[in-house]
Amino acid sequence: MLKTYFKITLRNLWRNKLYSFINIAGLAMGIAAFILILQYVSFEKSVNGFHENIATTYRLLNEDPKGQTWPQVEPGWAQKAKDRFPEIQAYCRFEEGVGQGIVRRNAENAEPFRETNVGYAEGNFFEFFSFNVLEGSAAAFKKPNVVFLSTATAKKYFGKAEPVGQSLTLYNQFGKANYTVSGVYDIPVNSDIRYDMVFSLETLSNPANLNDNDWAQLDNLSSQYIHTYFRINETADYKKLEQKLTTLRNELKKDKDGLVFRLQPFANVHLPASFSDTYQTSGNLKYVYILSIIAILILAIAWFNYINLSTANALKRANEVGVRKVVGASRGSLVLQFLGESMLVNLISFGLALLIVRLLQPLFNTIIEKELTFTSLLSTPAWVAGLVLLIIGSLLSGAYTAYSLSGFNPVETLKGKLVKTTKAVVLRKSLVVFQFSISIGLLLATAFIYRQLNYMQNKNLGVNTDQLLVIRGPQVDKDSTYKMRRTAFINAIAQQSFVKDYSLSGSVPGNGYNFATSGFSQPGSRKGDELKSFSFALIDDRYLNTYQIGLAAGRTFTQAETMVDWNDNDKVLMNEKAIEELGFKSPEEALNTKVQWDERKLQVIGVVKNYHHIGLQKAIDPIIFYPQSNSAYFTVRLQTDRIQDNVAQLETMFKSYFRNNPFEYFFANDNFNKQYISEQQYSKLFTTASVWAIIIACLGLFGLATYTVEARTKEIGVRKVLGANVLTIARLLSKDFLQLVFIAFVIAVPVVWYAMYRWLENFAYKVQLSWWVFAAAGIVAIGIALLTISFQAIKAAIANPVKSLRTQ
Repeated sequence: MLKTYFKITLRNLWRNKLYSFINIAGLAMGIAAFILILQYVSFEKSVNGFHENIATTYRLLNEDPKGQTWPQVEPGWAQKAKDRFPEIQAYCRFEEGVGQGIVRRNAENAEPFRETNVGYAEGNFFEFFSFNVLEGSAAAFKKPNVVFLSTATAKKYFGKAEPVGQSLTLYNQFGKANYTVSGVYDIPVNSDIRYDMVFSLETLSNPANLNDNDWAQLDNLSSQYIHTYFRINETADYKKLEQKLTTLRNELKKDKDGLVFRLQPFANVHLPASFSDTYQTSGNLKYVYILSIIAILILAIAWFNYINLSTANALKRANEVGVRKVVGASRGSLVLQFLGESMLVNLISFGLALLIVRLLQPLFNTIIEKELTFTSLLSTPAWVAGLVLLIIGSLLSGAYTAYSLSGFNPVETLKGKLVKTTKAVVLRKSLVVFQFSISIGLLLATAFIYRQLNYMQNKNLGVNTDQLLVIRGPQVDKDSTYKMRRTAFINAIAQQSFVKDYSLSGSVPGNGYNFATSGFSQPGSRKGDELKSFSFALIDDRYLNTYQIGLAAGRTFTQAETMVDWNDNDKVLMNEKAIEELGFKSPEEALNTKVQWDERKLQVIGVVKNYHHIGLQKAIDPIIFYPQSNSAYFTVRLQTDRIQDNVAQLETMFKSYFRNNPFEYFFANDNFNKQYISEQQYSKLFTTASVWAIIIACLGLFGLATYTVEARTKEIGVRKVLGANVLTIARLLSKDFLQLVFIAFVIAVPVVWYAMYRWLENFAYKVQLSWWVFAAAGIVAIGIALLTISFQAIKAAIANPVKSLRTQ
């Protein structure tokens, strides 16, 4: 019996090649899209999940009176909390960004590398977290002047040689230090904590290794630069511990800054516990849910196509059902047969989907900038949920089709009296509306995401980053001759005909600030102003001119003012946002008032016009510009011609003055736009998903149009005989489908409007939800549908009416 059913299924698939192709292709595309998106979603959900003690591990956060949180805290709290509260079993601290610098292997002619993905970590780092130490001992990391390398980094520095026991020299703000390689480790790709190399934090416990950077002392309670994780007892209430930590802070903190401590479960560090969770995370729960819904909707479009085409094609199999029932077939056996056919089609589609996934995997990985595979999906629980959904969806779509086909009355079918029911017609139209509602919704969402991204990349930032080349400053060989060599390099730059302007600074737009601090007030300040946070940028006298940032009042620094020692300086610049935060009514008022910063008084000599130092996701920060001839970055404004030749010449000059330093540069505009990588990724994903959904929906529409033409062949013949022209018939056949697409558009518009309105709330600066975008998307959708239908409509309209009237 099963063999017979199998033969009948293959025969029907072959006999109806077009419908079979549309069904299988549509299902395969839907399943492939579902699998690819499921890979991404499962990866996001799995981040940090490999840590053995994740359930009892918590990250310490600061929270200000506005409810904003950040993970950088003062390093001294960890030990004080451990001593005070017995529920804390252990702690681990590590920093991100402070330790970056230039690293060289201690060998003759070894190439130096600038390492940015490095940091100092607690001695128990490889015991506290579940990272796999491949060579060496995790306990060896507890010693000072020890470094552990990732497998890729070990290969970069030592090739095939044994790395353990070798030595590296690190040049950073803490000076020059030698480290012994004592271990090689591997960190999984689904880890938020990722380092190319880790230096022992114990090294900084020795004041001699701080290079006068007293703020980095490991017992200080004043400098927020380190991440702190606690492991607590399983029976402990972390919320009560959170309150105790805040009480401890208020007890020991001399300057009352209004901050409180929060404990964030390690499991929620990547994705928040819910949409209402306001703690800082590295992932985006909203996008994960949106992509999950999109994956299910695309799959639903494919299944609805199958239901639509199968039920529409039911009339062709009505006689088969009638004969089978007459010769004794029960409805149950017919349901079993048709359900088997449906499962076979889904199985073939699944196999084709796997092939599509394999072909598109490299492109998909490029879009999301992650190395995912189908195998990696199997390593997470998400594949079980995905497989269950695929099976249930296949069974339901097949069951409905089987139930419809097996329900024909044998007498009516054999007499040829079978007619289309209103219920079946309404269902098919509803499914078409649903499919195109999804497709149009995705199309509209893509349009607004693209507009927002384009707006952010092209908005006037108040700073001109075009033609700006930024060279990372040297860190090796900063000896007694360094200032002289730096001056000579700057003079050499100034003499080049292709250089329009140049500047030295501690930070540049797009790369954040040097630091943030509070404690500012002025005689007219309101209560609480001293708790407000201000961003600090270290600049020279040429910074504003080089970046073409305007002044609202006053002047910029002089060269002499940038040479004054840090503690001797009494002059600053502020942007308009900063003087507003301090309660000044105008830029001119700020110029005539001394500003208090803790125990120091500062004169505001200029007010800088507001400009976007970081991306448009955030509002402009209050910025204080401090004068310093800082050489973290050399910024050069170039002529527009022969860029590469000019860069090569600058490299030669750089290496002649700083020969042991790598020459590293970036263009300021490209660097600034890197802040929108997340939006660019999701824009590409939405674009791909919308195109995919429209193709699947159009496949179904094409199949239904084909069926409609076949069902109305004689009617078309009669109309042509009576004088109807090609345009009239094409319009007749297209009208009903276009009405459905229009209804879908009407349904999609309010849903997308609300969704995009909420999404745009994430941006301080955003585009408007313009009506013409909705109109354009509607025209595009209707145009695509019309093109899909028109082929069959025109083909039927130009057919010979004699052949049409002879059709049985």
